[in-house]
Amino acid sequence: MPATTPLPPVVDAFLDAANAHDTDAWLRTFTPDGAVDDWGRVLSGHDAVRAWSDAEFIGARVTLDVTEVAAGPGDADVTVLAQVGGNGFNGPSHFTFTVQEGLISLMRITA
Repeated sequence: MPATTPLPPVVDAFLDAANAHDTDAWLRTFTPDGAVDDWGRVLSGHDAVRAWSDAEFIGARVTLDVTEVAAGPGDADVTVLAQVGGNGFNGPSHFTFTVQEGLISLMRITA
């Protein structure tokens, strides 16, 4: 699907906060038990997600330039293809978001 596919508001907020390097706003997009699956390494809960982000995501001055958006089966998940920049990994990655009750319960990063 083209990048014009609408994103859930919480995913828009996630992207805005990440690009603004605002860890607190970014973390508020997750459920209290929200998780990040970073290429198979799963971190759950705000403390673990914050520690990961401080070291490898927002702390690495990540930038996310969205190039494509696709909804999952039954629109349960939304996947964003983004060009990642910053002081860590640079290149294209897929970010799949599971949204529950207006917050992200899981963000999965894959190739």
